[in-house]
Amino acid sequence: MAQNGERFSKDLGEFLKKINMWYDTNHEGFRTLYDAAVANVVTYPDDTPEEVRCDWKNKDIRFLCDFFEEWYKWRSGVNDGLDYIEKFSWLNYENDYGMVFVTCGPGYEMTADFTHLQGLQMDEEGPQAQKLIEKWVKELGKKRMGEYKKEDWKTFNDFFVRQLKEPRRVDAEGDDSVVVAPADCVINMIVDELTEDTPIPVKTVSMNVAQLLGNSSYAEKFLGGTAVSCILMPDSYHWYHAPVAGEVVEASENLPGVYYGMRDFPGLLDKGNVGYGYDYSMFDDFRRGYLVIRTKYLNSEGKLDGEGYVGMVPVGLNSIASVNFRKKFRGPIEEPVPVKKGEQIGNFRYGGSLNILLFEKGRFPALQLLQGQRIGVLEDPQRAAGLFSHSYLTRSQRRRPLAP
Repeated sequence: MAQNGERFSKDLGEFLKKINMWYDTNHEGFRTLYDAAVANVVTYPDDTPEEVRCDWKNKDIRFLCDFFEEWYKWRSGVNDGLDYIEKFSWLNYENDYGMVFVTCGPGYEMTADFTHLQGLQMDEEGPQAQKLIEKWVKELGKKRMGEYKKEDWKTFNDFFVRQLKEPRRVDAEGDDSVVVAPADCVINMIVDELTEDTPIPVKTVSMNVAQLLGNSSYAEKFLGGTAVSCILMPDSYHWYHAPVAGEVVEASENLPGVYYGMRDFPGLLDKGNVGYGYDYSMFDDFRRGYLVIRTKYLNSEGKLDGEGYVGMVPVGLNSIASVNFRKKFRGPIEEPVPVKKGEQIGNFRYGGSLNILLFEKGRFPALQLLQGQRIGVLEDPQRAAGLFSHSYLTRSQRRRPLAP
């Protein structure tokens, strides 16, 4: 969806012609910003896998155009779906000039335009779509595909948001005190002392809750509370569900933001511990939606002990950057909308994605499991190597985020 007056190209040829023209005429500083970005590229770690290497140092506009053309024509499989995103990320890896280029002005418009073209591509019907679907079905295998309804998927995005055979896998459905995972995801605690306006680092992480929630008046409810990161892998089920029961009192599915610009994208997937210790302070700048659920709290005796709030922020990252709510939850919410625990809220089309859950102070101090509940799966080594782990042994030294 266009924002801030964006005008998208109708096809790849028009897109490439446009950015060439922007470079030749230095449209709104496009050439200046791109040249500064490639001149200040930081070299990727020596042990970076060959398949995700891309040297942007002092590369010209022809290299950029050729890269986009190759990316557009590429048809990713399950285990290599992040490869081109990672290759592109080396342009702004620990590089202030690269961050400015992809998040501001014409460089931002460029990434928005290309993302839109990829979205159109994933919504196309025909032999190419069927070939890509068949490739993913084969790579996912019978066991994983056995979890989903068999449907007549016309486009790859139809397949990507495929439905589970058993859509309501809800634990303790009658116990409103139990929080369930919003999606098939890798979960990490982010921070346990959230602040509203000033990002104060806690355990090397900071987050601007007011900005994350689009300056909602409900942001103050989560001061001093907890944030939990729920990261979806490309081969996962891509619907997200309500983590608690209650009423949706506020929602928005389309907060504007950037498409690319993660200072250290490889770090998000580092060492097989997805998202652990990552600097989430920049996610309030990405395209996202949010909703706030008013829920009832129970005490240790199972009796009602007042009401409170849980926030949910789906974030669209890279590639398609889509956040799609079901109609009833899109907002603005005029009257509270009842929601069941485990009810479908929306989905992500093809691209990177995560959910950030927000809890009030003292209400969600840790992840807690009962004996016999699922804590993970014994992975196929090929999937683990493709999605969860890289060979990087240490993280790069993180620099301070760019000043607002």
